[in-house]
Amino acid sequence: KRQALNISITVGDISPSLAQEKVGSAGSSLSFDIVNKEESKDAISRSDIVISLLPAPLHPQVAELCLELKKHLLTASYVSEKMKSFDARANELGLLFLNECGLDPGLDHMTAMELIDKIKEDGGAIESFESFTGGLIAPSTDPENPWRYKFTWNPRNVVVAGQGTAKFLENNRSKYIPYQQLFKRTTSITIPDQGEFDGYANRDSLSYLEVYGLQKVKTMIRGTLRNKGYCSAWNIFVQLGCTDDAYVLNDIEQLTHRDFIELFLSDEVGSTEQKIAKLFSLAFNSHELACLKWSGFFDEEKIGLDKGTPAQILERILNKKWVLKPDDKDLILMWHRFGYKLKNTSHEIEASLSVIGNDFIQTAMAKTVGLPLAIATELLIQNKITKRGVVIPTTKEIYQPILKELKKLGIELKHH
Repeated sequence: KRQALNISITVGDISPSLAQEKVGSAGSSLSFDIVNKEESKDAISRSDIVISLLPAPLHPQVAELCLELKKHLLTASYVSEKMKSFDARANELGLLFLNECGLDPGLDHMTAMELIDKIKEDGGAIESFESFTGGLIAPSTDPENPWRYKFTWNPRNVVVAGQGTAKFLENNRSKYIPYQQLFKRTTSITIPDQGEFDGYANRDSLSYLEVYGLQKVKTMIRGTLRNKGYCSAWNIFVQLGCTDDAYVLNDIEQLTHRDFIELFLSDEVGSTEQKIAKLFSLAFNSHELACLKWSGFFDEEKIGLDKGTPAQILERILNKKWVLKPDDKDLILMWHRFGYKLKNTSHEIEASLSVIGNDFIQTAMAKTVGLPLAIATELLIQNKITKRGVVIPTTKEIYQPILKELKKLGIELKHH
């Protein structure tokens, strides 16, 4: 049994009523807007540990207040350059700034490091590491949905995902995939008991070579999982320019979903569907066109905005079909593959994790992002985490007890 902890939880949100709805009888709520520095400072000053689930660009503002007020900080987001710059001050003040302690990043680090440490302790030399994670929908949810996908996390982040250049290591060579090619250059992955999926490369895998202690590997790639057919359909939006967030379209009150797509097509004779089929060399009954049709992109429904960037308009249209319904269930899948040598013999380990949500509130995404943070907070309260400064959960002191608790909750990596 867990040791009873004498703690109180306060949830802050720009909407106090939403905060109270989320915390229920488990704690108290308050109005919180990081832009209001005095209000934020007051709220943080009355806490011992701060968990920030704000959009990632706002974490540094929270971190600066935590340094000023000498408070520990935990987040599920990637460590930014700005966050890294707080390491020395946090160390000096004896503060833990634990980042990347959610799902991806988070559980991917912890489950990978558990295997990496085990292989090394057994005397093995790791030669390759591939890791892919995805937030999808359960097979029973929306069986007619050709994307096999709905929003289970920040919709904006989904729409702009992959922008920039993906960097990874393959067969001892650094590889780079620009955004325009990302959804065309996918990896086919088969997960036991789950089926076949496509994976596309995440951000900068090269930066994790040192983090994971894998400087001598020949292949290192971290990526995102999607169901077969998703990437080829999403690539249409990328190539047309629908995911562009750099400029605003004004006076679009009268535009329909179909009008939006037409903005990016030529004026040649033919329907929107025919133009797309011709431009992308698709059959008229292709999976890609079926995805766009199911999402309403050929409908004459008004968009419902007076202005917005192409990415914002795309998000608006998708939100009409991609929002989880009350009985919908999401699915989290994670897959690792290691190649290593032990006593001059080559070995391979595959491992996967799957979690299905309860409903549209208690989602698998909520569990796998929130529970690692909650368990890490408990460990910190119990003085079981001694690390200080800006860190991620790649040390045994942090990942072992978190994975042990998650296993009790049915979240566990299975080896194949």
